[in-house]
Amino acid sequence: MNLALLFDEDFVAPDRVVLRGRRLEHIRSVLGASTGDQLPVGRVNGLMGLGEVIKLTDSEAELVVVLDQQPPPLLPLTLILAMPRPKMFRRILQTSATLGIKDIWLINSYKVEKSFWQTPWLSDQNLWENLTLGLEQAKDTIMPRVHIRKLFKPFVEDELPALLNGKQALVAHPGTTTPCPAHLNKPTALCIGPEGGFTPYEVGKLEEAGCQSVHLGPRILRVETAVPVLVSRLFDACL
Repeated sequence: MNLALLFDEDFVAPDRVVLRGRRLEHIRSVLGASTGDQLPVGRVNGLMGLGEVIKLTDSEAELVVVLDQQPPPLLPLTLILAMPRPKMFRRILQTSATLGIKDIWLINSYKVEKSFWQTPWLSDQNLWENLTLGLEQAKDTIMPRVHIRKLFKPFVEDELPALLNGKQALVAHPGTTTPCPAHLNKPTALCIGPEGGFTPYEVGKLEEAGCQSVHLGPRILRVETAVPVLVSRLFDACL
């Protein structure tokens, strides 16, 4: 936790917060903070700054906060991701938030098992908690938006063309002849398939909607590896 993310319910006054639970334990056990210490803090979807510990007990930490810094620039990326295996999903969520991705679309694909959509990691609470962990790691406050679309064809035909408007649109697809561009640094939509990739039919539908198929070379990457590799290739800010 490189930054304590603050929520509305933490504030007991405009410039004062009380933290309990996981954040308190981190302040006490990991940071070894004591009264008078200053810690990086940030209000969700707001400013960042410093919080001074004015009270620290076994049950709570009270901080006076000064929020006067802007969060880091957001990444101009729309990530369209076939629903990953649940054991990878939470790590991908945290990594995406850490990288600065603010717009995440989870979609279906032929190779996505139906059981993946039943994972508890898709609950609002678990989404929020994992995105929070990613923001705290990166020292960011702007919460990403996650959109869930369980039907591939309606999404690609009815929503995707408008979503791609004004963006460089790419679909990562091993075996295609076009290498992934580097240093785009402009609004981009990136589609990444499931383990095993999108089917030829799905790639065709994505291309019809306006995507260009690109590859990263001869190696086949896991989804949790492909996300940061592709993002770091496309945007200098992530290097």
